[in-house]
Amino acid sequence: MRPWHTVATVFGLGYLPWAPGSWASLAALPPAWIIVWVGGPWALAAAAVLLGFAGCHAAAHHEQETGEYDAGVVVIDEVVGQWLVLATLPLDLLAYGLGFAAFRLFDIAKPRPIGWIERRITGGPGVMADDVAAAAYAIALFYLADWGLRYGVLSG
Repeated sequence: MRPWHTVATVFGLGYLPWAPGSWASLAALPPAWIIVWVGGPWALAAAAVLLGFAGCHAAAHHEQETGEYDAGVVVIDEVVGQWLVLATLPLDLLAYGLGFAAFRLFDIAKPRPIGWIERRITGGPGVMADDVAAAAYAIALFYLADWGLRYGVLSG
C-alpha cells in the first residue's frame, strides 16, 4: 500500500464493508483523547488542520490513481471532521460520545449547504470540505446547547 493510499483509507479502515466513515470517526476518538490529554485542545485543532492538508493530498492522489472522486474508501476526511469537533469539547467520555454522534449525524444527513459543498467543490479540498462543514454544524449545535443551558432557554 502506498503512503498516500494508507493516509486516505486511514490504514485500511476505508475497506471495512459496513459504514467505513463511521468506523474511521470512531477510530479517531482515542488518538484525539491522547492529543488533548498531552497537548490540550489547541494541539488537537492543529493536528486536525495538518491532517486536513495531508488528507487533501491523499484524496487527490487516490483520485488520480483510481479515477474515482471521493471514493467510499477515502475516510481521512471523517477523522479530520471528528477531530475538529472534539477540539471544542471537554475531555470527557460523554462529551466525546455526543461529539461523535453529532458529527456523524451532520456528515450523513448533509443539511444545506453541506450537500451543495460536496457537489460543488472538487478534488482533495472537496473531499475534505463537506466534513469540515459537518464539523462546523456539530460545533454550532454544542455552542447553542451550551448557551441555552446557561441562560435557561433549554432548562424549562
